[in-house]
Amino acid sequence: MSDSPTRKSVVWFDDGKHPSVADLLEKEADISVQRLSYDAPQAANWRALSAAHVYCITSTRQELPAQYRCDTALLAHCPDLLAVSTSGAGYDTVNAAAATEAGVLVVNQSGANADAVAEHALAMLLSLAKNISQTDRSLRSGERRSRELFKGWNATGRTLGIVGIGNTGRRLARMGGLGLQMKVLAYDPYLTAAEIRERGAAKVDLATLLAESRFVSIHCPYSEETRNMIGERELAAMQPGSYLVTTARGGIVDEQALAAALKSGHLAGAGVDVWNDEPPLSSHPLLALDNVIATHHTAGITHDSRNNMRDWNAHQVIGLLRGERPPRSRPMT
Repeated sequence: MSDSPTRKSVVWFDDGKHPSVADLLEKEADISVQRLSYDAPQAANWRALSAAHVYCITSTRQELPAQYRCDTALLAHCPDLLAVSTSGAGYDTVNAAAATEAGVLVVNQSGANADAVAEHALAMLLSLAKNISQTDRSLRSGERRSRELFKGWNATGRTLGIVGIGNTGRRLARMGGLGLQMKVLAYDPYLTAAEIRERGAAKVDLATLLAESRFVSIHCPYSEETRNMIGERELAAMQPGSYLVTTARGGIVDEQALAAALKSGHLAGAGVDVWNDEPPLSSHPLLALDNVIATHHTAGITHDSRNNMRDWNAHQVIGLLRGERPPRSRPMT
């Protein structure tokens, strides 16, 4: 049976994440969902994409074959495309400027997993300060080392610097400021001092944040503007004995420079959830360091956040296909 002309076509690559946006969209009578596979013949995938009105796309660029990223080439194959909707907060799988030029709306699910990511960042921060991973490994190895070797630091009352105080950053600011009575600084060039103050932090420039913070947590989007934003110079500007946590996107922090800063002893520790290549090779220099807590881009992956991302994505797609203004579109200038 052919689809009714009034039905809108939504394509989604089944990437093994469950629950998924397709599960809800398939229940809509006026939406036809095409579940695609990266391993399927490309001709079949392109037929579906070329007829699509909405493309639901993963936010994680390492999971997406290059030919299926939403760039100028893909947009040229999709004349009926109205919108592309990313599964999470990130949209670096989408060339937003090219989409805007083509008249295609870009929406994301910013905030759906913000609680999960902020909690993960705080867990890393506290685990680093308390040397929890080192103590755990020592006990399991049977070394019988003195507990004095694992003496850590209190986070309470110290300074927390947040780079990017959006949905996730503001939650971490609340946890650190209210929960641990930390002094919270934030660098975010797109927000005023008043807006940042309302989010629980004081607005500063990046240099001041790095110089004054005992703990620095990265929560900005990945873009040309933020690529390798935290490199050798910025790491050297951090306080000796300070800690860096990154749960945003791989490529914002220069991984080689971070490894060098940790090996030299300038930084006391780092929590790394996001990587240039995911998962990183076991030979990655950061994975050889005891003062690094490494996770596999799992900060935002909880049962709660997966449900949120499914629901938010589906409801936003349904609304925009019915002519409603989407709440999380990406404005372009």
